[in-house]
Amino acid sequence: MSGTPTLVVIGAGPRGTGLIERIAANAPDLYGDRPLTIHLIDPYPPGGGRIWRYDQSPLLWMNSMAEDVTMFTDDTVQQDGPIRPGPALHTWAADIRDGRATLPDGVDVAPELLDEIKALEGDDFPSRRLQSVYLRWVYEQAVAALPDSFAVHWHRVGAVRVTGPREGRQRVWLEGRDRPLLADAVAVTIGHLEAEPEPEQVELAEFADRHGLVHLPPDFTADTDLTEVPAGEPVIVRGFGLAFVDLMVLLTEGRGGRYENGEYVPSGREPVLHIGSRRGVPYHSKIGYAWTGERPPLPRFLGPDRTEALLAADRPVDFRRDVWPHIDKELGYAHYHRLFTAHPERTRGDWAAFEAEYTAADPAGPELAALVAAAVPGPADRLDLEALDHPLDGVRHPSYEALQEELRGYITADLERRHDSAHSPDLAVFLGLLSTYGQLIRLGDIGGWWHGFFSYLASGPPGPRLHQLLALSRAGVVRFLGAGMTVEADERRGLFLAGSATVPGQRIAARALVEARLPDPTLERTRSPLLQELYEDGAAATATGLLSVAPDSGRILGRDGRPHPRRFALGPFTSARAGGAFTRPRTGGPAFRQNDATARAALTLLRGLARGDG
Repeated sequence: MSGTPTLVVIGAGPRGTGLIERIAANAPDLYGDRPLTIHLIDPYPPGGGRIWRYDQSPLLWMNSMAEDVTMFTDDTVQQDGPIRPGPALHTWAADIRDGRATLPDGVDVAPELLDEIKALEGDDFPSRRLQSVYLRWVYEQAVAALPDSFAVHWHRVGAVRVTGPREGRQRVWLEGRDRPLLADAVAVTIGHLEAEPEPEQVELAEFADRHGLVHLPPDFTADTDLTEVPAGEPVIVRGFGLAFVDLMVLLTEGRGGRYENGEYVPSGREPVLHIGSRRGVPYHSKIGYAWTGERPPLPRFLGPDRTEALLAADRPVDFRRDVWPHIDKELGYAHYHRLFTAHPERTRGDWAAFEAEYTAADPAGPELAALVAAAVPGPADRLDLEALDHPLDGVRHPSYEALQEELRGYITADLERRHDSAHSPDLAVFLGLLSTYGQLIRLGDIGGWWHGFFSYLASGPPGPRLHQLLALSRAGVVRFLGAGMTVEADERRGLFLAGSATVPGQRIAARALVEARLPDPTLERTRSPLLQELYEDGAAATATGLLSVAPDSGRILGRDGRPHPRRFALGPFTSARAGGAFTRPRTGGPAFRQNDATARAALTLLRGLARGDG
């Protein structure tokens, strides 16, 4: 080929930034000092992208402590490229405070945010705006680390389609521009997607239009126009995860309310939020204590060998049949290892003997349960994942009023447990979840249940948010509906009705319904014209609608099973989506491994083109 090779990266958020960081790390060995042009496509500023942009409410926090967020690799990441260590979020803030680092050029940091940066400690939950500044700094550091022969150009627009032959240059078409960018390789790192509504949502929206009601479909809460949500009226909210937490904040403090001495003081502009979901409870609180002592040796029962065996099997992988028993055993192993080593007074017998029998037991057989019952006398010290997933199964109340106190008790108990190191096996299970996720992404699309379960146990809100939820409940601003939530459209009354299995036979009526959850990342219903075009051009989708990619390179797979030589994709819309938005230091970082593999594959391709090999 003639001319300088060109890479187009579509998406400038954390994943695109991470890819550029890995390109900078791998370029000296794989690409040398050859010239390369990188075009970065995103209507939002690089680093934070859309979701982590600076321009959002200062009331919104991260759901991770500052010490649990990093954008840099360490020696626990199993990757082929070099490690380029860098500061975690709290360390970066200390570097800014102490003059070892400077604020990024691309952000005009407000004085109150600068105060937050200077005061940030490792166990604080930072604002999302602060994280945006960190991400911008990481982006600028990554670009600065690129070889001098590289040039980076940011285009503040969206990409609408990619065309071109498999073996030739690709054309990346941008919004409002008549001529495409020519690219030798394209990486799609656009993050979370908007989606066309599901059939149920279409019906609910049409019902709302007929009767003059408010219906807000699944969306990113920070981007949702909440001005339509009426003050002082009941509002049905379906979804009790992190999207609800954002909604709760914006409709209370965001409307002028405040907290004094642990109680909520309303402004009078709040709605009354009637909240329910499948489980009927919020995600578990973030754990509020640090790890001490011996760590469980993970992975143990769902490691690389087991994953390879599943991939090599002559039948499709079924999650419940082939994978879940090993997850259950892996998490149980982490739990009991911690119980025996840190709280031996609550066990019977010797750990070595228990471990040997536990290892030999069939993960789906009755002997495992019998072993645990004999060695762990207290039922509360036994791990029961199915019970954790269905905390209100069998719970019934005669009225919604009767439910409120029990749910407040449940949330209070969860907060106490997650902040008490006497229950440190919970933290061991968390480490097991991270280890398990690192293997599962190699299996591709395993269905949506696992991702929800992982988030419910491992990616819940900060403890202070649940304390706020309790205060809002006591103030009558939040009302709990229970588990097995149902929503109906009552044509006769022209109202939404919500009920639950927890309070059978009773309904709450409201003129407003909010779906507090993210849209499902499916290619069939995505609003991204770029992904629509890729799908129509032959890109494969999984059974649940994710974009299929090769796990070893991130190359987009065609419906014929072949990886595209010049098109790559990373992120939650792909079959190799990783758990959580960001990586905790020293936890292996599956997303880092993916970024590294894709960067190396792209650089190897571009090096060959620069030499005239293709």
